[in-house]
Amino acid sequence: MFTALSRTGRRALVAAIAALVALGPALWWLVSMGGEPTPGGRVTLATGVPTGVYARYGELLKQDLAHDMPEVDVRLARSEGSIDNLRQLVAGRAQFTIATADAVATYRGRGEPGADRLRACARLYDDYIQLVVPKKSAVRSTKDLRRLRVGVGADGSGVQLITRRLLTAAGLDFDKDITPVRVGIDRMPKLLEQGKLDAFFWSGGLPTTAVQLLAQRFPIRLVQLGDLTEGLHRQGERTRYYRAAVMPADAYPRVQDGQAVKTIAVANLLVTTDRADATLTKGITRTVIDSRDWIGREVHAAQKVDLRTAVFTDPLRLHEGARRYYVSVKP
Repeated sequence: MFTALSRTGRRALVAAIAALVALGPALWWLVSMGGEPTPGGRVTLATGVPTGVYARYGELLKQDLAHDMPEVDVRLARSEGSIDNLRQLVAGRAQFTIATADAVATYRGRGEPGADRLRACARLYDDYIQLVVPKKSAVRSTKDLRRLRVGVGADGSGVQLITRRLLTAAGLDFDKDITPVRVGIDRMPKLLEQGKLDAFFWSGGLPTTAVQLLAQRFPIRLVQLGDLTEGLHRQGERTRYYRAAVMPADAYPRVQDGQAVKTIAVANLLVTTDRADATLTKGITRTVIDSRDWIGREVHAAQKVDLRTAVFTDPLRLHEGARRYYVSVKP
C-alpha cells in the first residue's frame, strides 16, 4: 500500500509518523492525566423518608452530580432509613446510600447478607438524636416515657435501632414499658399534634425540616438525652459509635428558648459496595466533598462534611475509588 502512494503522499505520511513519534510523551501524559473513562449509566441513591434530611441531601447532591457527571443518570429511592438502605444496597436496588455508623456496625455484626461487601466513600455529617414532646408534657427524661405512646421510627430505620438502645439505657423495655408506634418522621409530627402520640424519637441532621415545621404550628419541647451516654456504652461494641453531643441553642430557635440541649450523636456514612465502579465512585466522592458549601446553605448539617474527617469511615474501609480521590487531593 505504501508503494502505491505518490512521492508527495509518501513524504506527507513519513512526516505525520515522525510528528506522532515526537508527540508520544505528550500524548502519554494527556492520557495519564485524563485518560479515565467518563462514568455513565444509571445510578440509584437510596435516601430516606421525604421529610427527612437524607432525602433533601440526596436531592441537592443529585443536582451537583448532574453538573459534574452529566453522563450519569442519578435516581433517588426513598426508604425507611439506614438498615433499609443497606438492604437495598446489597440487593442491587441501589448503588449508593447513606447510613449511620451504628446501623452499619449492627448490620455487619448480625452477618446480614452482603455485609462483607460494604464499602465507604466518605464520612458525612452527624445525626443528632431528638426526643420531641408537647411543650406542656411532664416528660423530662427518657425514664418518664413509661406507659406512654412513643413514636420509635419505622421498622428498618436507624431511628428505631437507637431508640431501642436508649430505652434500654433508661431502664425501660421497648415492648413492655411503652406503647411503641412504628412510624417515621413523615407521620410522627402530625400524630403528636393530633394527640395520638405522647412523644417521638428522631435521629437526623440539624435542623430537621419536619421538626421545624411542627414547631411553627404546635408548641413542642426537646428532652435532654445526656444522661444516657454511659448506659449506651455499657451495651457493647456496637454502641461505641455514639458520642455525647449538644444541640446548639439556635438549632430550633422556636423550641429551645435560647437553651442548648444535651443529646447523643452518631456519624453518617456514604456507603456503596465493592462492586461499584472505581472511576464512578471517585467522581461521586469528589462531588460530595466539593458540594459541601452549596448544599450546606439549604441542608445545614452538610456544612460538617470535611475533607479532613471524611476518610474516618469506621466500621467500613474505603472503596478503592474513594481512596484514589483522597490520594489525589492529599497535600
